[in-house]
Amino acid sequence: MAVERSEPPYRLALPQPTESVEQDMEYCVLDTGDGWTEYRFHDYAELYKVPGLYERLFYDILQCQSPPVVCDLLAEQLAAERIDPAGIRVLDVGAGNGIVGEELRARGIGKVVGVDIIPEARDAAERDRPGIYADYHVIDLTALDGDRASAIASGGFDALTCVAALGFGDIPPEAFRAALDMVAVDGFVAITLRDDFLSDDDTSGFAGLIRSLLETGELEQLGSTVYRHRLATSRDPLLYRAVVARKRRPR
Repeated sequence: MAVERSEPPYRLALPQPTESVEQDMEYCVLDTGDGWTEYRFHDYAELYKVPGLYERLFYDILQCQSPPVVCDLLAEQLAAERIDPAGIRVLDVGAGNGIVGEELRARGIGKVVGVDIIPEARDAAERDRPGIYADYHVIDLTALDGDRASAIASGGFDALTCVAALGFGDIPPEAFRAALDMVAVDGFVAITLRDDFLSDDDTSGFAGLIRSLLETGELEQLGSTVYRHRLATSRDPLLYRAVVARKRRPR
């Protein structure tokens, strides 16, 4: 269960709505008693060190919707195929402080294993949501050898989730590929991407990767939806696409 949040021991401020910056350059300023300090949104290690800050910033103020949207898509597909979620083992990539893991467990998923590249994420998950993850690995998926991958997978995962972590260099295409390799054939994949990361103008590499996986038949798309991921600091909506698919044997 999530720890109840009390009044935060800090002051938090965002830029004026008239100031528009690229999503990966957004920032806030925080005063914990020693003066104001700037935090970029992608400085996750620093954000996670402050209890409750991540939730306050992204969920209370900027109204992030991605974890429930993606987890609902996955749960609906499991229900449609009459698969008991209690028997599903999920690899949650870019697990952060456990918000997606908590949403998965709330939908009856039996076992969730977290992966993130920064130790502060695991520390925050253990602090804020103890017991949500059966295990939590701090690893670089782009530098993962076969023995370590086998040890983590332990026979293969039934599903992979990756929520709001793709496309900005936090989890590059080769890291996603390594995670997908740990999912059993016919397993489920539930991810989010900013909608323009799937366009022909994409420079992150994900449009090409996803297109290739669909063309070879390794991914079979089952459903998708475009939705408001959250508000930008300009207060404009950031549109993302959530996709649920099944991993198949390539044709």
